[in-house]
Amino acid sequence: MITSAQMRAARALLGIDQKELAELAGVSAQTIQRMEASQGNVRGVVDSLTKVVDALSFAGIELIYDNAVSSQGGRGVRLREPAMPAPQDTGK
Repeated sequence: MITSAQMRAARALLGIDQKELAELAGVSAQTIQRMEASQGNVRGVVDSLTKVVDALSFAGIELIYDNAVSSQGGRGVRLREPAMPAPQDTGK
């Protein structure tokens, strides 16, 4: 579904930390930490994985899966126009 590297890259593109992703997805920060600590494909409860993928998509992240059409092939993430503006950095 999503790899830990894709999740970290998606967060980097959005400029958010694990806590902010957890809030967007409605899961705990520990869940995001465990997911990102996975090797390869993220492991976890399907409902939690779906919430994270949906939150990333809503924020403007397009996941590129194996064998998906892309100019270079391989997995990755792509930033597109978000459904809503990214959260602003409050300096915290």
